[in-house]
Amino acid sequence: MNDIKIDTIDLVIIIVYIIGILFIGLWSVRKSKMTSENYFLAGRGLKWVVVGAALFASNISTIHMVGLAASGYNDGLVWGNFEWMAVFTLILLGLIFAPFYIKTRISTLPEFLEKRYGPSSRTFVAIMGILAALFIHMGMSLYAGAVVFESFFGISMINSIILISVITTIYTVVGGLKAVMVTESIQTIILIIGAISITVFGILALSEHGITTFVAFKAAAKEGQLSMLHTSSSLKAISATAASTGLTWYAVLLGYPVMGIWYWCTDQTHVQRVLGARSLDDAQKGSLFAGALKILPVFILVLPGVIGYVLFKDNIGTDANQTFPILIKELLPIGLKGIVAAALLAALMSVLAAALNSSATLVSVDIVKRLKPSTTDKQQVLYGRIAAVVIMILAMFWSTQGGKFTSIFEAINKIAAAMAPPITTVFLLGVFSKRGTKEAAIVTLWVGFLLGVISFCLDFVPISGHMYLTDGLGIPFMMQAWWLFCVNCVIYYTVSYMTPKPDPKAIAECTWESPLAVITKGKLTGIFDNRLLAGYLLLVMVILYIIFE
Repeated sequence: MNDIKIDTIDLVIIIVYIIGILFIGLWSVRKSKMTSENYFLAGRGLKWVVVGAALFASNISTIHMVGLAASGYNDGLVWGNFEWMAVFTLILLGLIFAPFYIKTRISTLPEFLEKRYGPSSRTFVAIMGILAALFIHMGMSLYAGAVVFESFFGISMINSIILISVITTIYTVVGGLKAVMVTESIQTIILIIGAISITVFGILALSEHGITTFVAFKAAAKEGQLSMLHTSSSLKAISATAASTGLTWYAVLLGYPVMGIWYWCTDQTHVQRVLGARSLDDAQKGSLFAGALKILPVFILVLPGVIGYVLFKDNIGTDANQTFPILIKELLPIGLKGIVAAALLAALMSVLAAALNSSATLVSVDIVKRLKPSTTDKQQVLYGRIAAVVIMILAMFWSTQGGKFTSIFEAINKIAAAMAPPITTVFLLGVFSKRGTKEAAIVTLWVGFLLGVISFCLDFVPISGHMYLTDGLGIPFMMQAWWLFCVNCVIYYTVSYMTPKPDPKAIAECTWESPLAVITKGKLTGIFDNRLLAGYLLLVMVILYIIFE
């Protein structure tokens, strides 16, 4: 990557951001009594704007900011489907899952599974949640951030890892979820401003090069680079790398929801923000607000990559990872470079804080409290803080291994494709199927997990030496997620009908009366009823997909 010369003004902005976010994180909880509910769920008093902003910030990491620009340069807007399809799963979070999460007043997602199925499922998903936070959300994000700051600004990888980890750990460990949420709200604003600035200056640069219309822009880009939906042949027309992604329209339509429901609706790292909402209305509106925000990354993270191809392909060449730094170097004036650097920090720190707080919650609530029921409220907070420090240290060590992966962004998605299907199955069918049993849940989780591990290993070149599923059978990772989900559904229903019916109390508390009840239950409360807001958001997405089909 090209090093970016840091001006004094930009350096001051970065330092002010680091000191400011640490101060705000600690100041936000200066008068808070640290009960377990305050520490892990911010006292269940979060408003919908904060819930939505924090959901968005907990997702956008440095990997997204750099990786999506590189993907836009290579393959175009097709990678933006990971952002736009998230809108649909966030609607599912708000309308289908949030009502049960708020009604049952759970502290963790595994706790919900215990109410629906029993303790065995809770233990399994709690452990999986901790591992996902450690190995995916924290370790890989920390490595990617360190690489970026070393490449962009000449800060050594080890120093970057230590500095970012220490600062994030301090306000997360001391302040709990409230400190995380307050800082994430601020980081969302910084992140969006930083990303928008690149897009705006990129569009202005296009005008300076005589590209003043969308038609001219499309002509200057690769064929299909500005399209969201593709067939196998249209992907091949873009590039060999685009063809290898397997991101056809049907793979996105079938495979992403399997991964997205796990990621957005059942993963503690993200859903903990919803659990801290002050009411069901705030939980639902927060989810929908996050969905609206997820429209932006296509235009402020992926589109700049296409602009980079049109303007700087001679400089960038075949190393797409240079796209983001070159855009910063060539387009942004002094001062804005510092804001973008702050945005990169914001993206990384928000993800780390979210994963750190959620994993501490899982350890304290789902493991320590269950193994030792006599644990006091004060002790729970202490164990949570200790767990957070230990997990961060482990993530720091794991992050040093990130260089062994050829593509972190793709590796994370492939891990998700293997991990998500069984968890998505037991949660989704759990809230809709009145016949699903505790035996079906635990068998599905274990067998589904083993099948996912096998499929991942068969397609992971460092282990198998060949991509047997993608190249051999023509089943890319998105379709692997879909077919694994189908197999898990068969396992779930087969075991369910071979075992006694579930507890009627669990069904009444955790399952919809019918699929239509999601939108028909209760009278509409006006034009801002959450079901209508979801409808408006769906309409916007349909229009956008028609424009960028």
